[in-house]
Amino acid sequence: MSETTRKKRAIVLFNLGGPDSPAAVEPFLFNLFNDPAIISLPNPFRFLLAKLISRRRAPIAREIYDHIGGKSPLLELTQEQADALQTALNGEDDGYENRCFIAMRYWKPFADDTAAAVKAWGADEQILLPLYPQFSTTTSGSSVKDWKRACAKVGLTSPIKTACCYPTNPGFIEASAEMIKAGYERALVKATELGIDKPRILFSAHGVPKAVITKRGDPYQSQIEKTSATVVEKMAIEGLDWNVCYQSRVGPMEWIGPSTEDEIERAGKENKGIVVVPIAFVTEHSETLVELDIEYGELAHEKHVPIYERVRTVCSHPKFIAGLVSVVKQTQDELDEKGPDDYTVETRGWWCPDEHSCAVAKQPSLKPAGA
Repeated sequence: MSETTRKKRAIVLFNLGGPDSPAAVEPFLFNLFNDPAIISLPNPFRFLLAKLISRRRAPIAREIYDHIGGKSPLLELTQEQADALQTALNGEDDGYENRCFIAMRYWKPFADDTAAAVKAWGADEQILLPLYPQFSTTTSGSSVKDWKRACAKVGLTSPIKTACCYPTNPGFIEASAEMIKAGYERALVKATELGIDKPRILFSAHGVPKAVITKRGDPYQSQIEKTSATVVEKMAIEGLDWNVCYQSRVGPMEWIGPSTEDEIERAGKENKGIVVVPIAFVTEHSETLVELDIEYGELAHEKHVPIYERVRTVCSHPKFIAGLVSVVKQTQDELDEKGPDDYTVETRGWWCPDEHSCAVAKQPSLKPAGA
């Protein structure tokens, strides 16, 4: 197919975003807590609470970012993923000219600017690709909702299809298993030298309030468990000791568990080495580089954990990028066969490999699918 007849396909990568300077920390936090998917209060109460929380947490957050150069590395790492994915997609003669765009939820580049760029490029179709393998209304759901708002604002109307999740995608699983196995083997050598039992793998994911799971029907926790179990199966280590846990709890609400902190303390009591895996993150940022590496590393030392090994995120691992290529292809097949997503109904028509559990999750301020 000649270059002039190739369809222009925009691949829109969604991620959380992060402050790009110390001055950006407080407005970044405000944007986060002002999202109804995070705090489901009506305005003006949500706005006022977000102002209060962001002002109080900003000094602590700035100290956290000071450990990693005063800003988040998330955008640069996401750009590397976007570049690798674009190169891989354009290496295939399938009739598409692909361009990857990045839309961050709580800091630049915001959806409004990215939607304008997609429109200016003249995209014939859009594939929406959250960089969250497991779906949550607080992450992928919020990003898709915000993207459709931005499209309406700039008049972007080209057909879209959303890849809502890919918790057991072979490329993601293979990349994860390869990196985790290497980390486990490093810890195993140390355990042998110390004369202690084999290490335990902790699959640590970002936690969410329990109500997100019970009241919204959010499949996030079940998908985290599916990802972890599939990785363990792929690693094929007989008698492997592993568990799923959740980090980053804030506020007084009940959160899903067990907490990563509690699992670290338990490992210390049992004189058990641990290999910590950030299973819900695909890029390094403050919650891996600071929370896992520094804060939980110090906690492990305090609790006398004999071995603390942290596995890196998949980032631009070739197998993960190949997995994203397959996700784009599967989503494109759904677009071709079933038509585009509805621009006005965020929870309908997505491509979902997980029995459409994402499609029935209740996004705040939206009706359930089919209502």
